[in-house]
Amino acid sequence: MDFVSRAFTIGELARRTGLPVKTIRFYSDEGLLPPTDRTPSGYRLYDTRSLARLELIRTLRELGLGLTDVALVLAEETTVPLLAARHIEALDEQIRRLRLRRAVLRAVVKRKSELEEVKLMNELASMSDEERVRLVDEFWSEMSEGIELDPEFAARVHGAKPTLPDDPTPEQVQAWVEFAELIQDPEFRRLVRGMSERRSAELAEGAGSLGRQENWFEWSARAQQYVDAGVAPSSEQGRALAEEMLAASGATDRRELADQISAYTDVRAERYWQLLGIMNGWPPFPGGIAAAEWISVALRG
Repeated sequence: MDFVSRAFTIGELARRTGLPVKTIRFYSDEGLLPPTDRTPSGYRLYDTRSLARLELIRTLRELGLGLTDVALVLAEETTVPLLAARHIEALDEQIRRLRLRRAVLRAVVKRKSELEEVKLMNELASMSDEERVRLVDEFWSEMSEGIELDPEFAARVHGAKPTLPDDPTPEQVQAWVEFAELIQDPEFRRLVRGMSERRSAELAEGAGSLGRQENWFEWSARAQQYVDAGVAPSSEQGRALAEEMLAASGATDRRELADQISAYTDVRAERYWQLLGIMNGWPPFPGGIAAAEWISVALRG
């Protein structure tokens, strides 16, 4: 008998392919590898096409295809590229979740978290980007309900969304957990709501604005440099910055502008933007509480 027409027992298929007899028998029982003949005593026999089919089954299984998908390929009811594309999507999602789980575990080790915190971190970290965005949108919707926000500020807060990368660092996971806790904290919500109401009243009264966001960042960065260098707010640099801010804001009263800055200076509000920056991989925001306080003193002169 030549090789082309040769018949193989399950044991011979196992020796040629390296697959366990139990596995080959399972594939045969499931209909993926039907026998081509039987011996007089009833043992299953397979031909060379069965050997090639078995090698294909093994390859597809090693690629992660389930028995149903393998059967569809063998029956030519679908194609390997179509199934591969579907499995790539599934694997990408699985990899994303594994990376997130790894980041959570690293954060747990770093923070030496207790059981309740571990549970919270896992629940928050497992949220999708859409769920994170919805949480923030609901927060700002409540913070601005019935209030006319400054258009630029409204665009800024509604446009800044938390987005964790597919492979977040432990710091980014920790930042999201802290951020989620912050925007759900009643005290912080009262703080932000109060700021929103205050600014809305100022706009209605025609109070001066601190100007564009870019202006504030530039002023704050300069003030931080002066703070770091030990320059006093009453210095020539302080007076020059105060005059520049007065001119840009349209305000006529130094103390009024200083009070406005102080009213919006809070370590928790600053932390909100710091955490967003960590999650989204933004560069550190220039300046901060110390810079804002320095500017307020410079304005009061």
